[in-house]
Amino acid sequence: MKVNKIFFSGLILLVFFLTASITCRQTATPTAKPIVPQTAAKPITGADQTDKYISYLRGKRVGLVANPTSVIGKQATADSLLALGINLKKVFGPEHGFRGNASNGAKVQDEVDAKTNLPIISLYGKTAKPTKEHLSDIDVLIFDIQDVGCRFYTNINTLEYVMEACAENNKELVILDRPNPNGYFVDGPILEDSLRSGIGKHRIPITHGLTIGEFAQFLNGEGYIEGKAKCKLKIIKIANYTHAMPYELPVKPSPNLNTPQSILLYPSLCLFEGTIISQGRGTQMPFTVLGAPALKGKFPFSFRPVSIPGMSETPLHQNQDCYGLDLRNYDTGLLRKNKQVNLKWLMELYQAYPEKEKFFDFTQSKQMGNFDKLAGTTQLRKQIIAGVSEADIRKSWEPGLSNYKQLRKKYLLYPDN
Repeated sequence: MKVNKIFFSGLILLVFFLTASITCRQTATPTAKPIVPQTAAKPITGADQTDKYISYLRGKRVGLVANPTSVIGKQATADSLLALGINLKKVFGPEHGFRGNASNGAKVQDEVDAKTNLPIISLYGKTAKPTKEHLSDIDVLIFDIQDVGCRFYTNINTLEYVMEACAENNKELVILDRPNPNGYFVDGPILEDSLRSGIGKHRIPITHGLTIGEFAQFLNGEGYIEGKAKCKLKIIKIANYTHAMPYELPVKPSPNLNTPQSILLYPSLCLFEGTIISQGRGTQMPFTVLGAPALKGKFPFSFRPVSIPGMSETPLHQNQDCYGLDLRNYDTGLLRKNKQVNLKWLMELYQAYPEKEKFFDFTQSKQMGNFDKLAGTTQLRKQIIAGVSEADIRKSWEPGLSNYKQLRKKYLLYPDN
C-alpha cells in the first residue's frame, strides 16, 4: 500500500513536470503571424489613371503630343486612346519622332503613322511649335512625354512651344504627368542669359527637380510663355509619388538613354558633349562610359564607337579605340546620397588629357552644343582649366542655385520626401 502511494505520488509529480514543460514550450513559441514590412505604394502615372480623364475627353476632338515613352500600361497612349473610343485627330512628335526611330538631333519629317493611319506632325523639323492650322480641328491637346529632369533635355522645350501654341489659339492642354527619375536633386549653375539656346532656354540649373506637370506650372507662373501669356492647364497628377522616390522608367526615354544607369548618369555625363571626350555614343552603352583615343596608356578600359543607325550615325571618334572610364557599375546610390552633379569625372579627364587646348574645342567634339551652353555658364570651363577646387566651383553657383530652389517650391505638386 505504501509502495502504491509512493508510485502514484511519483506519477503525479511526473505528469506535473511534463505538463509544465509542454506549457513552457508552447508559451515560448509565438502563435501570431510574422510581421511583414509594408512597402510603399508604387507611383501610378497620370496616363495610367484613365478614370481621371477619359470621360473628360469623350465628345472632344483630341490631339496628342507623344513619343515612345507615351504609354498606358504597355500600349502606346495613342493606340490606347483610340481603343477607348477617343476621337484622336492627330499626333505631334518631338525629337526622335513619335515612334522613336530618329537619331539624336536628326530632323524629323511629317508623316502618316503606319499603324493608326493618323497624321503625325513633327515638332523637330520644319517647325517646333504647332501652328494655328494644326490646332484648328482640335478642342484639347494632350501632352504625354517622359522627361529626365535636365535643362539640356529638349522635351521641356517642346512643352513650352506647345503651351505657347495652346495659349495663342485658346486651347486647353491636358498633361499626363510622369515621375522625374532625376527629380530627387536640384544642382548646377544657373543658365546665363547670354548662353540661351536650344539646349537651355531659361534661368534654371542643370537638374531642375520638376516633373513635366510642375515645369508647366513654372513656365506659366514665371511668365516664360511668349508675351507672358497663360496656358490653360489640366494636370493629371501621379499617384503615390514623391520626388525622393527612386523610379525606373518602363520605356527608354531616347535611343541613347537605353538603361536606368545611363538615365541617372546623364546629368553629369552630358557635359562631356561639349568636349573631346566620347560618352559612348556609337556603342550599346551610351552615357555609361567616357573616353578618347588620346587617353591610351592613361586608362586600361577601352571601347570603340561605330555607326549605329537610329542611335548615332556619325559618333565622335568613330572606329577608334577610346580609353577612359567605365561607369556601368558605378554605384548611383552615391548620386542619390550626395544630390549633386558629379564634377570629379570632368576634372579627372581634363587633367589626364595630354592636349588640354583641345579638350573644350567644340570644332573637334562635333557634338550637340559647346561646353558653355551645356554648362549654362562660361565660368565652369575656365574653372576646370585653372584647377579651381570642386568646393569653390560649387560656391560660385550661389546665390543663384539657392534662390532657384526656393522659387521651385511654389510649383511643386509632390513632396520632396
